[in-house]
Amino acid sequence: MRSSRRELFSKMFSCANFFFASNILVSQQSNEEEKESRFSNEYISGDNRYEQKRFENFVITVGQDSTSDIQGRTEKAIQGGIDYLAKFGGGVVKVRNGVYEFSNSLFLRSGVKILGDGDEVLFLKRPAKETKLTKESDWYEAYISVEDPEFFQVGEGICIQTKNPHTGGRVVIKRTIVGIEESKLILDKPLRENVWSKRDTVISSLYPLVSGEYIQDVVIENVRLDGNKEHNPFLDGNYAGCIWLQDCKSIVLSKVEAKNYNGDGISWQIVHDLTVSQCCSHHNAGLGLHPGSGSQRARILNSKVENNDIGIFFCWGAKFGLVEGCHISNNKIGISIGHSDSYNIIRNNKIVNSYQRALLFRAEDERFIATGNIVKNNLIENLLESTGRAISLEGAHIDNKIVDNDILDNLGPYNKVGIWVGKNAKRNIIEGNRVVGFYKEISEE
Repeated sequence: MRSSRRELFSKMFSCANFFFASNILVSQQSNEEEKESRFSNEYISGDNRYEQKRFENFVITVGQDSTSDIQGRTEKAIQGGIDYLAKFGGGVVKVRNGVYEFSNSLFLRSGVKILGDGDEVLFLKRPAKETKLTKESDWYEAYISVEDPEFFQVGEGICIQTKNPHTGGRVVIKRTIVGIEESKLILDKPLRENVWSKRDTVISSLYPLVSGEYIQDVVIENVRLDGNKEHNPFLDGNYAGCIWLQDCKSIVLSKVEAKNYNGDGISWQIVHDLTVSQCCSHHNAGLGLHPGSGSQRARILNSKVENNDIGIFFCWGAKFGLVEGCHISNNKIGISIGHSDSYNIIRNNKIVNSYQRALLFRAEDERFIATGNIVKNNLIENLLESTGRAISLEGAHIDNKIVDNDILDNLGPYNKVGIWVGKNAKRNIIEGNRVVGFYKEISEE
């Protein structure tokens, strides 16, 4: 049957539309590619694309043989690369395979990325040395007098721990030795505290392996850090750790191993928009990961946190964070949350073989409640102490959600509790959880 003129015209019009639309799409794609090509070739001051590309292309290699730009086996070689790149606004320090022994912190600089160029890049803390004070020092002085100056070297990091002579409170001062004269250790900065008590003052070579203050846009990737805790005394995460950061923003830690520190694995205080991804923090004497006071929007993703005192410790006022896809095992407490820690999401994690608590809401009063937190779709399995609690709300916390979690124990019920709710906890939503293998599934005080 022959088509009418109207049908023929309609088919011709449809074909024309198809080819017209195709030409527009091809033209748009071509224009986008052309624009992208033009943009990628522009290097204009203040343009973020240019800045990022420039930093990625500016690379310094550090290694232990003559093929590297900077040769060395200590933190000083790596620090040289960091400081050189920082002079020009940023870049990448590629650290080649080898063991690098640290006698001081590696001090981070804004815009500089540290990249392990291989699978065997290890930063190792040297054994600590310790001495006593022999002469009182005032707050404005930039030296201390010690019993054993010969123990120390210029360039070494030290920690002065003492008591405030007026209040009796603890004082911790971190400095670098820049000179040694007789019994005096000359410091890079004044003390800014009175160090008067010979009996209560200890000077030791303690420091974070990696340290950052007032920096931004930093990446650390594919490196291992060993705190050598068997040969170093304890220093808590307010001052140190394998990695210690304070007053920073926009930091990325990727494929980093932090282990064996006599203190925290990774600690950050007042640090915003920090990402921990595919990292492992294990066998540290303190906290595995420490989202510290005031830190906003931390993202802890697809990481392992194992064999620490506490796995992840939300400190004071840590808010809008995310813990997702992590394996948290064999810690005394898996995750601890408390003092004004609010609007955090803890989901799709596996928390296994905790000793006392898998997830603890600490015993805070009404002034410092945790609120708006969501604990969802986690697998919590096995408590190693007979009186353990899988999830424990021990303070006056309100309006948190604990939903759709699998809470299991295969080791025997004993006196274990699946979910324990204190009498001061109010308006928390606890529903859809599967609790199996406990003496009590849910217990309310």
